[in-house]
Amino acid sequence: MKHYPPEFKADAVALYQSRPGATIKSVAGDLGVNTETLRNWIRAAEGRRSGSHSTSSTSRATGPAESMSLEAENAARRKQNPELRQEREILRRAAKYFAGEPNW
Repeated sequence: MKHYPPEFKADAVALYQSRPGATIKSVAGDLGVNTETLRNWIRAAEGRRSGSHSTSSTSRATGPAESMSLEAENAARRKQNPELRQEREILRRAAKYFAGEPNW
């Protein structure tokens, strides 16, 4: 059993995701790894990514259930945006205060 460095795994997943028409089999063949090995790396990366935002170029949603989950995630992000903007403004003001800038 071969052991691949994490950088290689991440690069392999990124390569697969950057080629919209590519199959796992073709990318695995190009890299010289087993198809199932690459498939497992992709699944693991998608599991880690579920907590972060995903873009349409890396998303491979095909069914209505996956589409609905992406819509729900987008709605949650939109709801979170005002709070994040407020936090950023507070941090900006605090940085000005501690830098000694009198203008708010």
